[in-house]
Amino acid sequence: MAASEGKSALDPSGYIAHHLQNFSTSHQTSIFDINVWNLDTLFWSIFCGLVTIIILYCAARKSTSGVPGRFQCAVEMLVEMVEDQSKSMIHGNRSYIAPLALTVFIWVALMNSLDLVPVDLPTRLIGWLGLSEALPHMRIVPTTDLNGTLGIALGVFVLMIYYNFKIKGAGGFAHELLSAPFGAHPLLWIPNLVLNIIEFVAKTVSLGMRLFGNMYAGELLFLLIALLGSLWNFGADTTVLGFLGHVIAGSVWAIFHILIVLLQAFIFMMLTLVYIGQAHDSH
Repeated sequence: MAASEGKSALDPSGYIAHHLQNFSTSHQTSIFDINVWNLDTLFWSIFCGLVTIIILYCAARKSTSGVPGRFQCAVEMLVEMVEDQSKSMIHGNRSYIAPLALTVFIWVALMNSLDLVPVDLPTRLIGWLGLSEALPHMRIVPTTDLNGTLGIALGVFVLMIYYNFKIKGAGGFAHELLSAPFGAHPLLWIPNLVLNIIEFVAKTVSLGMRLFGNMYAGELLFLLIALLGSLWNFGADTTVLGFLGHVIAGSVWAIFHILIVLLQAFIFMMLTLVYIGQAHDSH
């Protein structure tokens, strides 16, 4: 990996800024702008979602009651893990929730694993294909984009509301919003409602921010390690140090990052189960 783009070399800050930009429909000028679409985040999210469906489909098609192969063993281990976790949190019908949790885990793990691709590889491939002008930026890790992680978190929020209505009914859910946690006295309805709304919003925001924060930090560290490969610009002595730091630090962080990739997917799946499980409980 080298800290150079196109025909001219970028300085370190320009190199990092270039890699942290999304390929968007327009330039974002405010914190919230619904007219801006990060097309790379959408593409890679959908791509990983399709790969998840293919993996699960192949696992279902190739499953056998005989001696399982490595692929079937790996999927069965995941299914057993998710089933055990869902059984301990969901007191009710899990026919949809357990497969949902399994899908979430594999999907988020695949999106996170794109962070292990060398940071300059997408840009290099785009340059080799002659698409540099059409695709000036390409971030291939959807979970390093706050729009992507909050989008998934909003999906979990919809599921929380859906299961609250399904399990408790409209009247039961409304009663819980107005009576918990302080009590059912009419004077406490507004404080209860405000606190419950804040709780739902906090769950959604924290779910998306947690995944984004961890993956964004990992991506930024990969970029800083990649900059070590550009130290040849400053003399022969630092070339050796830069190469060693680039290779050794990059390898160590990549190995450690495998744990982060899987851990963040597991945490996201567990929190999804926890929030949906809370919808099955009544106060």
